[in-house]
Amino acid sequence: MSKSSTSPSRYTITAALPYTNGPIHIGHLAGVYVPADIYARYLRGIGKDVAYVCGSDEHGVAIPMKAKKEGISPSELIDKYHGIIKKSFQDFGISFDNYSRTSAKIHHETASDFFLKLYKQNDFIEETTAQLYDEEAGQFLADRFVTGTCPKCGYEEAYGDQCENCGSSLNATDLINPKSVLSGAAPSLKDTKHWFLPLDRYEEFLRTWILEGHKKDWKPNVYGQCKSWIDEGLKPRAVTRDLDWGIPVPLENAEGKVLYVWFDAPIGYISSTREWAAREGKDWEPYWKSPDTKLVHFIGKDNIVFHCIIFPSMLKAHGDYVLPENVPANEFLNLEGQKLSTSKNWAVWLHEYLQEFPDMQDVLRYTLTANAPETKDNDFTWKDFQARNNSELVAIFGNFINRVVVLTHKYFDGQVPQHSGLNEEDLRVLAEIKKFPQVLADSLERYRFREGSQELMNLARLGNKYLADEEPWKVIKEDPERVKSIIYIGLQVAAALGVLSEPFLPFTAARLRKILALEEDRDLGWTTVQSRETLLEPGKQLNKASLLFRKIEDKEIQKQLDKLEATKKANEKTNNDIMDQKETISFEDFSKMDMRVGTILEASKMPKTKKLMVLKVDTGLDTRTIVSGIAEDFEAEDIIGKKVTVLVNLAPRPLRGVESQGMILMTENAEGNLVFLNPDEPSVNNGSVIS
Repeated sequence: MSKSSTSPSRYTITAALPYTNGPIHIGHLAGVYVPADIYARYLRGIGKDVAYVCGSDEHGVAIPMKAKKEGISPSELIDKYHGIIKKSFQDFGISFDNYSRTSAKIHHETASDFFLKLYKQNDFIEETTAQLYDEEAGQFLADRFVTGTCPKCGYEEAYGDQCENCGSSLNATDLINPKSVLSGAAPSLKDTKHWFLPLDRYEEFLRTWILEGHKKDWKPNVYGQCKSWIDEGLKPRAVTRDLDWGIPVPLENAEGKVLYVWFDAPIGYISSTREWAAREGKDWEPYWKSPDTKLVHFIGKDNIVFHCIIFPSMLKAHGDYVLPENVPANEFLNLEGQKLSTSKNWAVWLHEYLQEFPDMQDVLRYTLTANAPETKDNDFTWKDFQARNNSELVAIFGNFINRVVVLTHKYFDGQVPQHSGLNEEDLRVLAEIKKFPQVLADSLERYRFREGSQELMNLARLGNKYLADEEPWKVIKEDPERVKSIIYIGLQVAAALGVLSEPFLPFTAARLRKILALEEDRDLGWTTVQSRETLLEPGKQLNKASLLFRKIEDKEIQKQLDKLEATKKANEKTNNDIMDQKETISFEDFSKMDMRVGTILEASKMPKTKKLMVLKVDTGLDTRTIVSGIAEDFEAEDIIGKKVTVLVNLAPRPLRGVESQGMILMTENAEGNLVFLNPDEPSVNNGSVIS
């Protein structure tokens, strides 16, 4: 359906490998799996050769962390969640050609061979560096075993590989005040040997390939993050880790070391393709090595750097792989105004949704697509879910199909009538039908799935409006011959919906094709909707009408809202639990802290950050600049003149190019919002010592 005269011979579509440390939720679906599935189904619908692959990522550091929490082995954990995730995808209709797992033998072989080829080509550098080490746990700390303050935005819960607040990719040693997740202790630095991919060698290649080659066709969020990384200057990135969970580094002098998950995981796309090809009797290599193949990665925005900088550098180093043509990363989806959180159970879990709303996969699929976070973070609400279903799927799409099929049975015993001549409006509608395949293709080829879903709904609106305007239930009394033409035209719209809705609403499309007796008509596809004069031939016997969608009642939505409210209360109770007393310190340690009363004189939000605010504070000693992560809880104009408690002798630290010369002391209330620790007595002067 693409207008390009140089259309690819085949497509390799990858969807981000989910960690097997928990089930799939709506954020994963909206960000990655629904848009990828729409794209794959669309390409198959227009006759393209597609390999759509994914698999469980079973080597992330989150795996042993979650296993320890649940009191089971990592192997037991990955088997448990791999099963849940794979079944959820199947039941939801995600049409992977292959869903693999990184614990599979073929993946271990593929990743090890990939590493060895680069090693033999001298594409790695070997270095002994100081890494964070937990003395209490007796092990080196991989990225996710460390949390601390992000050096770029000041977020205090950044991980050792990435800050989820500002999106920056980090090294664990970059963190300010790092803390071991295993023991809670401050780690020490200890020397260890690792192999690094020298990304700086690929800087010019990436600059040319991305910044010059994909400026116009990559999404702004993807291009912008890549540009920022490249402009800052690329540094060598470790491809091995000191861990006992993962793929062992295939070298004799690498005992106790495994491949870094972000080296191993994207190779999972290749091994999944190899697994699929072996099963289907195909050659896997053209799907990864032929210049006639278009490679597209579907990911969330937190994975942009790995898929656009690191993995392409690996492929380039290997020498014989194609590079991704596009990486249409989505932003994040929130739930009822709050960030999705697996640890706080603030999510709509796919496997639970499928139990509570059986046979309504397409309703969630449509809602997530119609509200997709394609250019900015968006919000899922249960009320919107209900409204999308009742006001659009039921009232527009479902209503039209039911009316035209019921009228066909009522007036013509369920047979498609032969029209008795077509008037100007009839011909206009037929011409409009033929436009929709290209209209939808134009949206999907540009990865605008939200736009595509609304164009599909416009086709249903076309049919609905046509029936409403022509009123066959009235015309039948005066001109039965005219009604033949009206129903004929309405059924052509219905048949087009049966074909074109498949990428967006696969279960609905299958039910609709059954109603229209089109299950065996394999020739009716996207191309024929555009070219064929008649989609449903006169005389064809239709099956009885059945409702494609049902109305969702208020009580069903209230049940889900009550469930979230219970989660919120449980989280508040957890937040209200008194933290255990920290280890005892001496009076001398305490006396080193110089806390003073101060007044905020100026406040402004730091550009390009969500949380940071730049404050000018009169401490009584001086007026100094303090950067504080309070911008999500306070408006700048509301805190000017507020008295605050300031730790004034904290060593200055640069945050986003601004030197912060102290810390404002804060706490959280029961709702989890930040509040100032400020003196109630208005007569207390700036500079007064808190002791």
